[in-house]
Amino acid sequence: MQKSSIKYWQTESSSTSKSLSTMIKQNQVVLLDTLEQEISKFKECHSMLDINALFAEAKHYHAKLVNIRKEMLMLHEKTSKLKKRALKLQQKRQKEELEREQQREKEFEREKQ
Repeated sequence: MQKSSIKYWQTESSSTSKSLSTMIKQNQVVLLDTLEQEISKFKECHSMLDINALFAEAKHYHAKLVNIRKEMLMLHEKTSKLKKRALKLQQKRQKEELEREQQREKEFEREKQ
């Protein structure tokens, strides 16, 4: 009777062990799946933070570009005004030089007479 009792408990123990092993494996699979899902959620959140940082940086550089464009337009206007002024001064000098030359010619003509 002892042998049969031992045999019974051995088979019972063996089946229980197999059952526990199967349950552990199933629970491990579920745990791994859950862990993978949590990791993917974390990665999504982290990538969203990266995207938000990129948008903030893009907004910052856009503002810089707008300021640079305004400054370039202002400089363009100033250079245009300076070019006009330089042209007027050049024309004035040429006119004065021409008048001086004409005055010299008149004086030369008077001296000849």
